[in-house]
Amino acid sequence: MNVTTYRHVAVCMGGPSSERAISMQSGAAVSRALQSRGHRVTDVVVDAEGRLEWPANADVAFIAMHGRFGEDGGIQSWLEARGIAHTGSGALASARAFDKSIAKVLIAKAGLPTAPYEFLSRGQSRTRPLPVVVKPVRQGSSVGVSRVFREEDWGPAVEVGWGYDDVLLVEEYIPGRELTVGRVGDELLPIVEIVPKHGMFDFHAKYSPDGAQHFIPAPIPEETARRCREATLACFDVLGCTGMGRVDIRLRDDGRIFVLELNNIPGFTEISLLPDAARVHGWDFPELCERVLNLARVF
Repeated sequence: MNVTTYRHVAVCMGGPSSERAISMQSGAAVSRALQSRGHRVTDVVVDAEGRLEWPANADVAFIAMHGRFGEDGGIQSWLEARGIAHTGSGALASARAFDKSIAKVLIAKAGLPTAPYEFLSRGQSRTRPLPVVVKPVRQGSSVGVSRVFREEDWGPAVEVGWGYDDVLLVEEYIPGRELTVGRVGDELLPIVEIVPKHGMFDFHAKYSPDGAQHFIPAPIPEETARRCREATLACFDVLGCTGMGRVDIRLRDDGRIFVLELNNIPGFTEISLLPDAARVHGWDFPELCERVLNLARVF
């Protein structure tokens, strides 16, 4: 489907975040895929200080960066200030989606189903009853996330979280099943159910070949699937995200769904969720990358 008008693609990877190593894997995979489709590609490795050298004549950026400076609007702002087209959402929408202290409030105000929550700064006391999930508000890939079921585990959990951010999201733990819905352009991909092989769907489970099983399409009732798709579209609209992304959802045993977050630059490794769903949808990995590239624009 090679319909892009871009002549020279810069694949941006690396960066200063705790997800740098995963970004390097995503970027390398995207670079190989686009080259296999005949594109001229230059790898741009952003250093740990957020610095980069833009290649001469490159006219579009494929952003394969996760976490800070990748998903939070940082690299997007750099590109937009220079009038360079890029994949994914614009800088403002990226910042809204990445910062849970903004995204969670917007999702709740829009009436989307989401887990009850509060935000804590250092020195503040929790008011929500256990069990809860503790998350740094500006991290991805479950970095710094803890589930707390016992009071004696609360202190260690918040210390882990504060190692990554000064504000923590504390939300009610929703028992049930883990679902995710990917979107590329106007197309929703098949819903994925994620079943971790060892407890929580954490960083290890997300990026280890034996970390989790993906069931595609998720074995859920069609009515539940419809509500997940509607919630995904609404979440994109509320946060203003475009191009691509993935919405994570919890499905409780009583059939209720709860929107967790929107990942505006999901993983692009060979075992990542969006590529897995795309394969079932009929797109191999190079085609998925090319479709995302074709959605790039100047913001």
